[in-house]
Amino acid sequence: MNRSFIQFRRALVTALLLVVPSAAWAQAPASTTQGQSGNLQPATREAQALPSLAPLVDSVKTAVVNVDVQARGGGGARGSEENPLFDRFFGGGRKEQLRQGAGSGFIIEPTGIVLTNNHVVEDAVSITVRLDDGRSFPATVVGRDPLTDVALVKLKEKVEGLPTVKLGDSDALRVGDWVVAIGNPFGLASSVSLGIVSARARDIGAGPYDEFLQTDAAINPGNSGGPLFNMKGEVVGINTAIVGGGTGIGFAVPSNLVKALLPQLEKEGSVTRAWLGVGIQDLTRELAGALKLPVTEGAILTQVNANTPASKAGLKVDDVITAIDGRPVASSGQLTRTVALKRPGTSSTLTVFRDGKKQDVKVTLGTRPDIEGVASRKGSGEEEQESSRRVGVSLQNLDARTAQQAGFSERQGALITDVVPGSPADRASLEPGMVVVEANRKPVNNADDLAKAIRAAPAGSTLLLRVATPGGGRLLRALRVP
Repeated sequence: MNRSFIQFRRALVTALLLVVPSAAWAQAPASTTQGQSGNLQPATREAQALPSLAPLVDSVKTAVVNVDVQARGGGGARGSEENPLFDRFFGGGRKEQLRQGAGSGFIIEPTGIVLTNNHVVEDAVSITVRLDDGRSFPATVVGRDPLTDVALVKLKEKVEGLPTVKLGDSDALRVGDWVVAIGNPFGLASSVSLGIVSARARDIGAGPYDEFLQTDAAINPGNSGGPLFNMKGEVVGINTAIVGGGTGIGFAVPSNLVKALLPQLEKEGSVTRAWLGVGIQDLTRELAGALKLPVTEGAILTQVNANTPASKAGLKVDDVITAIDGRPVASSGQLTRTVALKRPGTSSTLTVFRDGKKQDVKVTLGTRPDIEGVASRKGSGEEEQESSRRVGVSLQNLDARTAQQAGFSERQGALITDVVPGSPADRASLEPGMVVVEANRKPVNNADDLAKAIRAAPAGSTLLLRVATPGGGRLLRALRVP
């Protein structure tokens, strides 16, 4: 716990100690009239009649958890440095090689499955989940999707009967509906705040699938990954971002989007999306008039890439898509999200306006390319994570394209992408950009091979590594395993 936070807590406690006695003195005379409701002012009786949120909070807060993370890298959340509109609120990140952070999450299965934000657990070396009752458990990432900032975490220890909350219907929310946020702001566990839904389907430039719920419920650094509840005690969003400057405007990933991703995250660990292969923009009234269209909402095709599902279906530049499988498309963003939630290989019908005339076009959706390199950042799962913790090295498979660009003569091996300062890997003079091709004179074909070798090595032993450097050089390194 750092000094500034200790000072903050001391200041908070001091303020309360100063306030409580005066409040008690002010209320003392009133205690002689308890039970004499006829003496209460009308405004007081009205205030006592207001409903309390305490029963709702009591029913759900035990399923809200703190997520403490030790992670590699600078800790900047996806898009947060490039986008001045908002801040991710994963508390405690510092720009150094190994960082500590604290976020929030909530349990959705009694065996210890927890939903949180991807930016909370991204690049995590270790994860600890702390329950409302004070228990702590080590945890591991089951699946994550950086493009929607959703992650699924599981407790490593066998547990049963944990308190859970369920995902509600975010589409049923209306602007003005009450919502409750619970989380871990500034390390203050189980903090509760109340607000309303301020807007829906907000695009804040965080990613290609933005449709955030906007709320004025107070959320701060450390609330990241925590639940946003409706008045039924159902989770309708995952608190994810705030407008920079602390203006009281927050954003949450809607629960219906999360529900659509859960099956893939649980089964496959990542999300595979369908794809058309087009460039698009919103149809406006002005453009609709210029194109002589009878509609004013839709997505204009500004580009149709060759050898894509769109080109094979005969779609053309300036076509305007207004519906997919009968579901209206009001904007380019809505088309992107609708297509992305379908499975690759799905046959869909697009309602298209071409030269002012309406027609239906059949298209077989393809698989979206991994433009952001999400697959390459997945590493080798639990074994790669374990090797990182043990010797302080991050690995990924060497692919042919990287090998060619970097001038490696090898086409297989474990590419070192990060080395923690002061770690055994650092002391062995391993560096990012090296490719490990042998461990104890046995071939290393991929990151998984090296991760297994590190895990199997007895404590105190030394692994003899043969590494390749760009340009074809070969070096030996002795890695002492703690």
